[in-house]
Amino acid sequence: MVMSIPFGPISIVFGRGIILKGDDIDTDRIIPARFLRCVTFDNLGDQVFADDRIELNGDHPFDCTQYKGASILVVNSNFGCGSSREHAPQALLRWGIRAIIGESFAEIFQGNCLALGIPCLMADKETINVIQSRILLDPQSEWLLDINHQKISQEQQSWSLTIDAGTQHMFITGLWNTTAQLVSSTTELEKTVTRLPYLQSFSRLN
Repeated sequence: MVMSIPFGPISIVFGRGIILKGDDIDTDRIIPARFLRCVTFDNLGDQVFADDRIELNGDHPFDCTQYKGASILVVNSNFGCGSSREHAPQALLRWGIRAIIGESFAEIFQGNCLALGIPCLMADKETINVIQSRILLDPQSEWLLDINHQKISQEQQSWSLTIDAGTQHMFITGLWNTTAQLVSSTTELEKTVTRLPYLQSFSRLN
């Protein structure tokens, strides 16, 4: 199966939810250090929460059948703390996570998620508990995460979320995607190259 990777503006994330309860879940738990030697990120989705999943012997949410195909992860406080490894959000992304909602996030983890197109929005503990309980009761229900209006909805109900204004703007406009910006600025890049004498000298040598 070819995994769809986020690209361009992101204002809506629609999908089923998956819950992961517990505070201070660090990046070493999200993707253990032994998997950091990978050449590419392609297969990291299979290893996400590897040690926790082994310990729980099939009872971890990322192994449960009812959460297969879920795309909105709902966590508690200080999610993604610990080392700054980019592999953690890469593993979540390649498992299928497209957005994360929680009480709070580690700053570097949140920044790494931004660079990959994974919105991280926050809500208070009571709101998170309500959303987690609803997902637990009906894992097949669909949720609509609206980044522009900072809310998540299920059927006729919605709950307010928060996201930094600058980060929100980057998702809505697509500025989070630096690769897309480079691709769309080919003409400007070529003009810049012609103005850089050291690049021109290198070109003549070859």
